[in-house]
Formats: sequence, C-alpha cells, structure tokens
Amino acid sequence: MFSHQTYLSPFTWRYGSEAMRRIWSEVHKRALWRTIWVALAEAQHAAGLVTAEQLADLRAHQNDIDIERAHAIEAEIHHDLMSEIRCYAEQCPVGGGIIHLGATSADIEDNADAIRLREALSLVQERLRGVLIALAERIEAFADQPCMAFTHLQPAEPTTIGYRLASYGQDLLADWEALKQLIPQVRGKGFKGAVGTAASYAYLLEGSPMTAADLETRAMNTLNLPCFAIVGQVYPRRQDLIIGQALATLAGTLHKFAFDLRVLQSPGFGEWAEPFGAAQVGSSAMPFKRNPINAENIDSLTRVVAGLPIVLWQNMATNLLERTLDDSASRRVILPEAFLAIDEALLRVRRLIAGFEVDAISVQRNLNAFGVFAATERLLMEVVRAGGNRQALHETIREHSLSAWESLRGGGPNTLPEGLSADERITQFIPPRRVRELLRVDSYIGDAPQRALALAHQIRSAVQ
Repeated sequence: MFSHQTYLSPFTWRYGSEAMRRIWSEVHKRALWRTIWVALAEAQHAAGLVTAEQLADLRAHQNDIDIERAHAIEAEIHHDLMSEIRCYAEQCPVGGGIIHLGATSADIEDNADAIRLREALSLVQERLRGVLIALAERIEAFADQPCMAFTHLQPAEPTTIGYRLASYGQDLLADWEALKQLIPQVRGKGFKGAVGTAASYAYLLEGSPMTAADLETRAMNTLNLPCFAIVGQVYPRRQDLIIGQALATLAGTLHKFAFDLRVLQSPGFGEWAEPFGAAQVGSSAMPFKRNPINAENIDSLTRVVAGLPIVLWQNMATNLLERTLDDSASRRVILPEAFLAIDEALLRVRRLIAGFEVDAISVQRNLNAFGVFAATERLLMEVVRAGGNRQALHETIREHSLSAWESLRGGGPNTLPEGLSADERITQFIPPRRVRELLRVDSYIGDAPQRALALAHQIRSAVQ
C-alpha cells in the first residue's frame, strides 16, 4: 500500500524495532478488536444470547484480517471500527449478525488500546532490562578507575568512571521500578456501553440470571485485562497521561546519559567516545569527523517523547462530560510514536553503554591537569590539623592555584605541586614529600568504588 514515493513516518522504517511496530500495526489492532468481539460473544453465549454455531463461526474467521476490504468499506461509511465489523460479518455467514451486540465503539477500541499499551510497556521494560545489565557490567569494570568530575562544566574533584555510570544506573533503576509498578495497573474500559452505564447490556440480559457486571467480568477475564469501575464512553484519559509521563521520565534519564557522552567525546574532554565503524562516515564535507551521532539521535528522539505529555494532559483535561472525540487523532499519533521513539533510544543506549570507548590517556591527562587543584582540600585539612592557620593557608593555596592556572592556560605544566611543596608557609608544618603525597589525585575518591559496586549489585538483583 505504501512506498517511498509518498510520505512515510520515520517510525515506519527508520526508528523503532519491528517488534514495537507490530504492536502498533493496523493488523494487530484489528486482530485485537476481533479477539474482543469473540470474548464478548463467548460471554453472551453463556448468557444464552448467542448460539454455539454463531460463536464457532466467529472463532473460525477470527484471524482472517482483510485490510484492503475493510478500507474499501471505510471509504464509503467513514467509520473504521464499523468497517471492520462489516468486513468480519461478511466472512461469517452464521455469526456475523451478532458481532458487536450491545457494544459501543469504545468498548472495543479502548480495551484494545489498553492491551497494546500493556504490551508496549512490557517491551520497553525488556529493553530497559538489557540496558541495565549492560550498565552494571561497565560500572563493575570501571568502579575504581579515577577520573575528573566536573561541576558547572568546570573541573571539580576526582570521581571514578564507575561512580559516574552508577548515577545513570540509579535513575534507570528508578525508571525500571516505575514501569514494574505501572504495567499491572493498566486497565481497559470494560463493557459499559455508550456512556458507561451498561444500559444496553442490562437490557439484553433482562430475564437472564447473568447481570451486565457478570457479563463484563466474564469477558474481561477471557481477555486477562482488568477494567475501570467508573467510565464515561471511554476509559479515563488520565491513564494515557500517566503512561506518557513515565516514558518522558525514562527519556530524561536516557537524554542525560547521551548528552554527557557527547560532552565527554568533545576534544576539550576527550575521555569517552562512541563506537565508530571501520567504514563509518562522520561528515560529507569533513572526512576527519568522528561525530557522536547515536548520542545525538538519542537526545533528539527523547526530546520528542518529553514533549508529548502536554497533549495527553489536554486530552485528559478537555475530555468533556462523558466524552469528546478531539483526543482521537492525537492519540493515533502520540501513543505509537512515543513508544517507537523510546524503543529506538533504548536500543541505541544499550549499544553505546556496551561499546563506548574510554581514552585512558585523556582521562589521566585531565586528572594530572586539574585533579591536583581538588586535592588541595585534603592538604589544607592536614596542615591545619598540624597547627596551621586555616584562613592564612587558604590564601597561600589560592595564590599558588591561580599561578598554576595561568601556566595551564599558556600551555605549560601544572606548577601547583612544585609550588606548594616548596612554600615554607606549608613545609613548616609538614615535609615536602608529604605535600606531594597529599596532592596525588588518584587516591582522593572517597568510597565511590564501593558505592558503585553496590549499585551494580542492586541492579542485578532487581532485573534478574
């Protein structure tokens, strides 16, 4: 039906996995509609409203999806669900007449949407599991590898690569727990008719020992889908917003990791780098370029996910009285694209985490250049403990630090260790050798390795 001679969404072929596309495909949606109609017919058969022959006919043709025929009908009647009913009914000469008995469109569409949301969230959770496992491995590998930490994008104190990775792991683990709690809470509309009162079902069941609530329970149990107790014509759109916010929060975590990688790959830092294929081209104009294209793609897609909840908020807040239809078109766009974007981002993040390169020379260069400034905190504490005046010594260290910064800015070495170890205002309290020991930055990382390893263990325990 489609070709590259007409507009295609990037999510049709460029971004997202086939597994996620199948969940949001037209065929899968219509297959779910038919599954829901069969579940309703089964419950109505138990109530004596549908014969065994009619039910058997529906089951026999349940998987005979005919998109071309359904679209031809829709072109005439301008109603997608009714076109599928008629297409299905044409295939079922015995049972076709009882399809959708007592139901309204949202009884079918909203239950199908809830199932797809749950399926898509489960796939996202599985993708996140892979990311977390890969991240735990890298945390463990780099738990005690010192590097410079930066605050305000300025050199601060040493940390470890594993500890920095653990900060992403902690947030992703929170995202994992949020998904774990959210998935079982996804609910369908149930079978409650045009305004949620189940009046049509109650009328059909007059004289039957089965109530409308019994019918709904039986059909929803068949679908293995809990439902809201109170609805209008559709399930509360608040559910869409909660799911969109969970995806946006996860997108924020992924965005930060990718953005940090982009910063660390820039020449000023030069510590991390994306994997780069042997035949990969970085720029059409500059053959030398090695751009962080995957991290940039992740940040671009997650930015889209972050912007979608405002529309879902409007769908919830402006769903007037028992229902308005102005949420329909936006939901067709937002729900699949949010999941396809986060799906693509997670796949790329997993590859980056598993394959990003650490330039040990650049890491050590930055430590040598900047780490010694941070280590002066330790020097100050020891000299004061040995009897020095804290305020006077702070000024002494500041003077040498400014001089060392000027040397670095001019392309020279960091003169701080030599300057401080030769200053009598300091060496009168501790010997020069001890000054140089205290200014070694690779040991000034606190308990970062232990905390990083503990987080990696926590991740493994949570996702196993």
